[in-house]
Amino acid sequence: MIKLRNVEKSYRVGGGEVFVLRRITLDLEKGEFVTIMGPSGAGKSTLLSILGMLDGEWRGEYYLDGHPVHAMKHRARIELNKRYVGFVFQQYHLLDDLTVYENLEIPLSYRNVRRKERQAIVADSLDRFQIVGKKDLYPSQLSGGQQQLVAVARAVIAEPEVILADEPTGSLHSSQGRMIMDLLARLNEEGTTVIQVTHNEEYAKYGNRIIQLKDGWIVDE
Repeated sequence: MIKLRNVEKSYRVGGGEVFVLRRITLDLEKGEFVTIMGPSGAGKSTLLSILGMLDGEWRGEYYLDGHPVHAMKHRARIELNKRYVGFVFQQYHLLDDLTVYENLEIPLSYRNVRRKERQAIVADSLDRFQIVGKKDLYPSQLSGGQQQLVAVARAVIAEPEVILADEPTGSLHSSQGRMIMDLLARLNEEGTTVIQVTHNEEYAKYGNRIIQLKDGWIVDE
């Protein structure tokens, strides 16, 4: 489903070039649950941003379900992102001026889901994540753990084909963390491709494959 060929990311610093990713060549099959690990600064989050089409400044080839992302213009990449990807950010990225309900509704409106159907899907998601009582609150009124629960619910609500999760349990206590990981595992069993970045070795084992990065290189798989 995902094919990367010699993907590189670098920055100009002074008269030189500093690489964040080096010659990343990787094939990810549909339905895999892949964990990306490595020390801080290894390029894990950068790789996830490229896969999610949030970063367009890189070199190499990237194919998503046959679509040549590297050859597509910005607007086309945005449409592909909406169609395929659900992203769980480390810093939540909820919209502060929208309620929990409205934050969950946004991905569905992007996909032109009808209003009545949106209402039913959001209600089901609120129940699944046990946040029904929070639906009219704003992100600033939630704890960090509650915000992360909403962020995960938003990422999966439109049933994307690929879920990209950057430390999805980072702000959650252990029972909430296991609940999120169990949910991702169930979605994966149903056919969703999951790619997570984590430092947690227990949660890394949820994946069927672990990719190790160091200094921008794949060093072990």
